[in-house]
Amino acid sequence: GSGCLPSCPDPLSPSEPVKSLPSPTSSGGHPAGSDTYKGWLYKWTNYLKGYQRRWFVLSNGLLSYYRTQAEMAHTCRGTITLATAHIEVGDTCHLVLTSGGRNYHLKATSDGESQRWVSALQQAKANTTHMMHQSDDSGDEAPVPQPDRALTQGALKTLASKLDDLSTCNELIGKHGTALQRSLSELEDLRTATDGTDKLKTVNERATLFRITSNAMINACRDFLDVAETHSRKWQRALQYEREQRHHLEETIEQLAKQHNSLERAWREAPSTHSDGGERRREGDASDENEDTEFFDAMEDSPAFITVTATDHTQHRSDPGSDNMQRRRVRRSRIPDKPNYSLNLWSIMKNCIGKELSKIPMPVNFNEPLSMLQRLTEDLEYSDLLDRAARCESSLEQMCLVAAFSVSSYSTTIHRTAKPFNPLLGETYELDRLDDFGYRSICEQVSHHPPAAAHHVMSQRGWTLWQEITIDSKFRGKYISVMPLGCIHLQFHSSGNHYVWGKVTSTVHNIIVGKLWIDQSGDIEIVNHRTKDTCHLKFVPYSYFSRDLPRKVTGVVADSEGTAHHILSGTWDEKMESAKIVESSRGCGGSEGKQKTVYQTLQPKLLWKKYPLPENAENMHFFSSLALTLNEPEEGVAPTDSRLRPDQRLMESGLWDEANAHKQRLEERQRLERRKREAQATQALEEDFEGFQPLWFERRTDDSTGESTYVYRGGYWESKDRQDWSQCPDIF
Repeated sequence: GSGCLPSCPDPLSPSEPVKSLPSPTSSGGHPAGSDTYKGWLYKWTNYLKGYQRRWFVLSNGLLSYYRTQAEMAHTCRGTITLATAHIEVGDTCHLVLTSGGRNYHLKATSDGESQRWVSALQQAKANTTHMMHQSDDSGDEAPVPQPDRALTQGALKTLASKLDDLSTCNELIGKHGTALQRSLSELEDLRTATDGTDKLKTVNERATLFRITSNAMINACRDFLDVAETHSRKWQRALQYEREQRHHLEETIEQLAKQHNSLERAWREAPSTHSDGGERRREGDASDENEDTEFFDAMEDSPAFITVTATDHTQHRSDPGSDNMQRRRVRRSRIPDKPNYSLNLWSIMKNCIGKELSKIPMPVNFNEPLSMLQRLTEDLEYSDLLDRAARCESSLEQMCLVAAFSVSSYSTTIHRTAKPFNPLLGETYELDRLDDFGYRSICEQVSHHPPAAAHHVMSQRGWTLWQEITIDSKFRGKYISVMPLGCIHLQFHSSGNHYVWGKVTSTVHNIIVGKLWIDQSGDIEIVNHRTKDTCHLKFVPYSYFSRDLPRKVTGVVADSEGTAHHILSGTWDEKMESAKIVESSRGCGGSEGKQKTVYQTLQPKLLWKKYPLPENAENMHFFSSLALTLNEPEEGVAPTDSRLRPDQRLMESGLWDEANAHKQRLEERQRLERRKREAQATQALEEDFEGFQPLWFERRTDDSTGESTYVYRGGYWESKDRQDWSQCPDIF
């Protein structure tokens, strides 16, 4: 009877190569050497509930947790992959696991239990890492191509067959286990020794069947696991190969987009080539000219198209690749990478809540290597919109392009949360791009408190722009609000159309904690003072609960009588489109009983689209292609030009400590100069004393708006031609 038991293989004996399957113990865990480790730990949930008791299971490099042991069968509350996790041991039974950017704070009931868990976690992490290296090293050296469909189907069939074996073994174990249990119950009810011998023999037979079936079950499990692990490694390598191919494809597409943008820019900035092409078109017959005209009307929304008159480039007709093209300056396309210096903004600004931003002493760590004058000049990034607008015969279509230009000036701010340098009083900045963009720009800081800058742009392509912007900024604790005050004026030479508009509020969020992000919000009213046409633009503020597109901008262009003609839509960081209105009607569903106007429009036309950022822009302060050139050293500029400011130049070069020292020196010098002027004003109270007077701008009353503003008085470019800067102050 009992002699047959030792002869049967014991499926759970130590000699068998089977994973150990420990059961829960009262101490809450298992030795670190076992492959599965279970027990109770306390997990931090939130500030309301604090630490909560959870059942943790460590198996195959994964740490899973449940509310109760019963949940293991159906509901897992979370899983931590130890291969990529960081394990940190804290004080008083605490440990912290960091995985995927998330921290898990755990607590054991005793130091001994905490040590056992740490040992088990570290051992599991080491085993998982080792297995990953073995998986990487095994197999062919070359990348695995996409697995053949037949091989994959074969592997799945094999796994399905093994699962059937496991199911069969499970049924047999249940059947034999029930029979064994019934025999044992009958054995307990024995009354005579004779009956006992027969019953004991039956029990032994059924126990043997149960052992054999259990052993078969374990072997089937081992086979299933071996097949699964073998094919899992192959599939992991195939998946890795596909990820690499996808990454390579994304890089290729990004490179193609950059090349396309470069070609667009090169074509747009080469007017002689376009002129030559236009001459060849005019050599055709009248029907060809009509076809060309229709083609250009269809392409009117292309930012790359430029019309050039025949007299502008007569000298290039015979030779498109003339000396003028060869002499065109090649400007820089990168600056030194931004150093990774850490500094706590809150430690500096916590005592400055409610103050003006311009009065807060800030290190260069929170600046970008451009002055406010250069940021103002950066509004000309999409000056080609104004070139196109100057050629428009319709004032309403011209208004659409002017509106797109007003929105485009915000596109460079989406990633630009750093603060520009506050210009010193009398600081200037010039940008001479007559050779490629056809305009000259000059800025001057005309006031320091409040900070105000005057700007004047003259374009050979039919327009003049001027503005005076005063920056009013407040630090509110959680965010910074920047409110530019003042008007922007734009006049087209041929039509005399004079447009005036303002700017919206910029808000930098998450000053205290989190990632900084910027938003633009408010309304812009653009008015053509000659025709009385208007455009109302609305910058929709971001809301977590809104279903609107983030950074959305909408607008309506109307004539002098208030009749709407065009609908504008888009985002301030990507593009703007216009749609011509063909019919309008009163709808229903407005708030407060008001009826909404329903517009029927034609297909929208693209007015403006943002250029892609240059390569490596994330390490160069997210500067655009134009912004990268703004602080490039230039010969012959005024000694007050922002390019010559030492702290800004040092910061751009990555020497931030030296830049901070120069910044403090310049600010202290400016404070001394201001005190001197205030003292002189006090002494001359009885006389007509004038304070600081800008060199290149003077205050006048605008004929259209009736407002007093700084306008360009002239003389800067003449002084540059003579290189006579004797009247310029020494501010640096």
